[in-house]
Amino acid sequence: MLLISAACNGVDAKPSPPPKESPVATKIPPPTITLSSTETPLPTETIAPTETLSPTERPSPTVVSSPTEIPFVVSGSTLRRLLDGMVMVYVPEGEFIMGNDAGPTSEQPQHTVYLDGYWIDKTEVTNAMFALFVEATGYQTNAETQGAAWVFEGTGWSEIPGADWQHPQGPATHLTGLENHPVVNISWNDATAYCKWAGGRLSSEAEWEKAARGTDGRTYPWGEQEPAGNLLDFGDVNLYPDSADKNVNDGYKFTAPVGSYPAGASPYGALDMAGNVWEWVNDWYRETYYRNAPTSNPPGPINGDGRVLRGGSWNHDGQDIRASMRIWVNPSDAIDNFGLRCSVSNP
Repeated sequence: MLLISAACNGVDAKPSPPPKESPVATKIPPPTITLSSTETPLPTETIAPTETLSPTERPSPTVVSSPTEIPFVVSGSTLRRLLDGMVMVYVPEGEFIMGNDAGPTSEQPQHTVYLDGYWIDKTEVTNAMFALFVEATGYQTNAETQGAAWVFEGTGWSEIPGADWQHPQGPATHLTGLENHPVVNISWNDATAYCKWAGGRLSSEAEWEKAARGTDGRTYPWGEQEPAGNLLDFGDVNLYPDSADKNVNDGYKFTAPVGSYPAGASPYGALDMAGNVWEWVNDWYRETYYRNAPTSNPPGPINGDGRVLRGGSWNHDGQDIRASMRIWVNPSDAIDNFGLRCSVSNP
């Protein structure tokens, strides 16, 4: 599959073969964030009015129910969502260094960006958390409605009928024992729907990158040390493509339980921001966006070639898990190394 082979070579990724259009669906109503009277006040999220989405962007199918109030519990610099149990960490306002002058054109130029403070999920969303969402709403993912997802088969990807979030590598596979692993075969549409149900949204590219690398322009969440088996889940001796580093053993062939590598935490305490699964962000992709992007709270282009993913995955080498690495695909694409994490804004 061109997406993955391109990413492994450290160049801009291209979309996979055009997926089937997903059914038109009603967008999830934006929730209101509230706290119990016994908790520390938390800034409530401001969610933009519902916009009109193109058919390939719409969550599918219709969500049958959604909460009107999303409670959170705050403790110091962390927040816990009561709907799915996710812990979030706080990223304070201020400037950081974004991009990489030594990277491909899409990461250039390196530049300074100011962001308001926000919260971001400490880990990737797990299978158990996504199951709560599906149980509460009746939601079906793009892979389920399209009847297939892209699955890694040793040296590349194939579109496998019956593969979806509950059947990661195909209809004969299941989630038993994987409850605390990141959910996969998730499209941008699915990720957007989940975050809105949970009381948040997808991060912007800038928010994701700051949460991953802090303010000093480091290459990886943990700093400049080369990727190692105690820092992240990436392509290693357990995997078989040529891009895998056969000198490293991270303990897992595919995904790892979220939070398995505390030594690889970002400066804000976010885990798994390198490797494990690619994570959707909100932005459209445009290769040259950084050249003229706003220097304060950049929202991303108003349109583009596809939606962006960040962070690398279990089958990528050290080049592709840099914090500045960007790839993009169609927003309805589902692949077995695509997952998500959410953010919440300060007002």
